Amino acid sequence: MKKRKKMTGRHHGMQVVTLCISTTMVLILLGLVVLSVLTARNLSTYVRENMTINLVLGDTVTVEQGNALLQQLKAQPYTKQAKYISQEEALQLMTAELGANPVEFAGVNPFYAEIEVQMKADYANTDSLRRLADSLKADSRVDDVAYQADQIDDVNRNVQRISIILLVLSVLLIIVCYSLISNSVRLGVYSRRFTIHTMKLVGARWSLIRHPFLKRSIVIGLVASLLACLVLGALVYLLYRYQPGAQELVGHLELAIVTAAVFVAGFFLMLFCTLLSVNKFLRMTAGELYKI
Repeated sequence: MKKRKKMTGRHHGMQVVTLCISTTMVLILLGLVVLSVLTARNLSTYVRENMTINLVLGDTVTVEQGNALLQQLKAQPYTKQAKYISQEEALQLMTAELGANPVEFAGVNPFYAEIEVQMKADYANTDSLRRLADSLKADSRVDDVAYQADQIDDVNRNVQRISIILLVLSVLLIIVCYSLISNSVRLGVYSRRFTIHTMKLVGARWSLIRHPFLKRSIVIGLVASLLACLVLGALVYLLYRYQPGAQELVGHLELAIVTAAVFVAGFFLMLFCTLLSVNKFLRMTAGELYKI
């Protein structure tokens, strides 16, 4: 008898360990998808905010007038950063890039002063930039406005495609997560279906029968969530260590969102799946239990 109880306890223990491991793996996948969605959003923002428009100033515009325009642009809601580049600075930059001084060939400095403006991500689209360029060209101090419209269209188009793909993957993964966790929980409850029926026969309330199963599922869900977060944290640490600039795409806010998503998913999925499985066996008669 003692040997049988020991074997039963070992069997239940292995079920708990197996369920915890399988739930951890599912939550890791879910956390990776959430992290990928957040990283893609931040990458889109980073790319669009690093796109610039160049305001070429007229040759009669003084440094004071250029700086005054710079301050006006900095105060606009669409500006993230703005920088004034004088004729001398433009000459130095091009000399360093070309490896030769253009003045030696042209006799004069062929470059004009300009203002380089980095846009906020919400304004980095073709329609907004076209309207902005038209309004800036109306300023007598601005000779021309240059920006890469094709590149902006390509970025926005790719961001839209990636967002749709990640959304589809997220929905599919949620379905897979639910199916895997539900099947694992159902197997654990299935092995104790006759215990549930026996408790029904002695008059135990359904809430009392469900209590130990729900308690175990909550513990397993929290432990699996903690293990999943530790694995994800290790992956992010490696990303920080071997990928420079990763902190700009995966910050503290993104890590907090992923952690919250993993714990919420682990808690509620385990609780919901256990509740459904236990209720299913509670509704069955003895004859139905022997048939499954």
